[in-house]
Amino acid sequence: MESAPPVVVAIDGPSGTGKSSTSKAVAAQLALSYLDTGAQYRAITWWMVSNGIDLEDPSAIAAVAGKPEIVSGTDPANPTIAVDGVDVAGPIRTQEVTAKVSAVSAVPEVRTRITELQRSLAGSAERGIVVEGRDIGTTVLPDADLKVFLTASPEARAARRSGELKGSDVHSTREALLKRDAADSSRTASPLAKAADAVEVDTTELTLAQVIECVVTLVQEKRAGQ
Repeated sequence: MESAPPVVVAIDGPSGTGKSSTSKAVAAQLALSYLDTGAQYRAITWWMVSNGIDLEDPSAIAAVAGKPEIVSGTDPANPTIAVDGVDVAGPIRTQEVTAKVSAVSAVPEVRTRITELQRSLAGSAERGIVVEGRDIGTTVLPDADLKVFLTASPEARAARRSGELKGSDVHSTREALLKRDAADSSRTASPLAKAADAVEVDTTELTLAQVIECVVTLVQEKRAGQ
């Protein structure tokens, strides 16, 4: 049987729309590599926090953007992330990193550095890759074979996210999500935006299984037309 041609899938959207769960499942189902670009921005933020960089000062962030070595594993069953040889999969999910990642990721030198990493990983994925983030279809991989933009109501996103963050308040989670959206959408460098040729999927009323099925179908249709 002839193997399917490699396919590059960009999945963008704000927090709480199901990007990570959907992307991992689609990659696993179609035997593709998987890249969580948000984890890379969290990793460089964790490094900055750990090294006492003044995150109020964009020039201080820019000056050290090239220092940490960030290595992303692309197996959807076990996506790893390491900084300077240290596994940071747990530490990058802390509230401290979450609160500071928008400020770090808004610095153009950081985005340039991480974008280069992302393009390199996508380019070396022999069978294809699912890349999830906020600017994949618009900036990182504008020539991706398929672009998907996931959306959901703020209420649905807050409910999902507070379910992940045990014990968190839905209202405060909703406010935090909207604040993050505003920061990500208004930054000068590669803002969160839907690509003109992206397929928008509103996940508000869909189960995760339905979203996964929808995206898998889109990928299969794209492959069939290649």
